[in-house]
Amino acid sequence: MAPGRRRCSLRSQKRWHVPLLTNDKSLAPRQVLEAHKRQPTVEKRFEQTKTVFEIAPVLLKNEGRIEALFFLYFIALLLQALIEREMRKAMERKNIAHIPLYPEDRANRRPTAEQILRLFSLIERHTLLENGQEV
Repeated sequence: MAPGRRRCSLRSQKRWHVPLLTNDKSLAPRQVLEAHKRQPTVEKRFEQTKTVFEIAPVLLKNEGRIEALFFLYFIALLLQALIEREMRKAMERKNIAHIPLYPEDRANRRPTAEQILRLFSLIERHTLLENGQEV
């Protein structure tokens, strides 16, 4: 078959093929594709570790300390995801389509933990003392 004819045939099928590689040979092609579809979410979380959590390079030589640090990063990501999920579930329960979390009070349909926690950054606590005693 001529190369031009094969190309035309593939176009007419309107299919697309994506090479996906995995080191888990027990996964079926459909499972690999489903895992790949979640990749943007995973990438977003790792990007947040560098920006929101302001993680900087750390020099650790002890394997136990490295594992402990990664565990703490994991817990931080987990808490962030849980905050977001709970906020979105509460919005759904109360039929709230969006909330004004952006600085210019624009509507936000999917608030992030960073935006939610920013609300608490302005909270201050003052203590009034009289003669060294709290009033």
